[in-house]
Amino acid sequence: MARKPTIADVAQRAGVSRATVSFALNNRPGVAEETKARIMAAADELGWTPSRPARALSLGKAGAFGLVLAREPEQIGTDLFFPAFIAGVETVIGQRGDGLMVHVTTPEQERGVYERMAAERQVDGVLLTDLRLDDPRPALLQELGLPAVVVGRPEWGDGLTAVSLDDEPAYAAAVRRLADLGHRAIAHVEGPRELRHAGRRRLAWEQTLAALGLPEGPVRPGGFSAEGGARATRELLALAEPPTAIVYGNDLAAMAGLSVAQELGVRVPDQLSVVGYDDTPLTRYTYPPLASARADARGWGEAAARALDAVIAEGGAEHVQLPPAEFVPRASIGPAPRR
Repeated sequence: MARKPTIADVAQRAGVSRATVSFALNNRPGVAEETKARIMAAADELGWTPSRPARALSLGKAGAFGLVLAREPEQIGTDLFFPAFIAGVETVIGQRGDGLMVHVTTPEQERGVYERMAAERQVDGVLLTDLRLDDPRPALLQELGLPAVVVGRPEWGDGLTAVSLDDEPAYAAAVRRLADLGHRAIAHVEGPRELRHAGRRRLAWEQTLAALGLPEGPVRPGGFSAEGGARATRELLALAEPPTAIVYGNDLAAMAGLSVAQELGVRVPDQLSVVGYDDTPLTRYTYPPLASARADARGWGEAAARALDAVIAEGGAEHVQLPPAEFVPRASIGPAPRR
């Protein structure tokens, strides 16, 4: 096997020192343009490419962002938000050869994960998702001096830069459309109560019903999971007066609910209308196609990565407000059935 060329080979070919090669490749001052051109030509001739760890060390950077997820591993695999969000982050940082370090842990262990990331300089900064009530992480990261961006509302971040996308308008639009279709018993299958964004979705559902003068329908926990969505749907459809419409916390729970309704012989949308959230690609291929709320998860990931770049470079950045989620009506909703 041919030996891989080294920085010493480039220096010898260009007739300069290894330090000069390093300065030229890292765009540091003090190297004449003619010398820099000769070094770059030598590197091209030899087919030399820099080692990412070595380059990161020379620049004082880890060359990676961190994303710590305090969820069960199986939930990460089935939650349709994260693959798109991560793809957005990778689109930004992958272009320069950096990577995303994803660490799955528990709420009890996550403090230690962040402390190791900071102490060992494993990452240049972190993205905070799934903000919880009384979340200790924003204060912890500021204490550790680890640059961070909150994926959520600015008021959740304890002064950290936030990249937010408002989901309330889409929820309100979904409930109003169902009301226009004659529905008066509109249930909600909510996400984990400790998660702030799950709470905002439930609040939007409650406030819209109140504004329309409609009674608050039953609520069941769904946990943003297929299992939780299926269980909640069975409970709701077993009520003495089952709802005629169900608004779910995410698409995964809604698709599971759709399947349960069909299993029980409840026709969608003739007897039950179903609405999800996230507008993941699979919503177009359910039967019937699932009404949902379009939140650009990939675009959110891209914006969060750019914001973290700015925080790392400048020590801070302005909050970023993305366009709000948009309700997307599809064939899973229809007129309320006659009792």
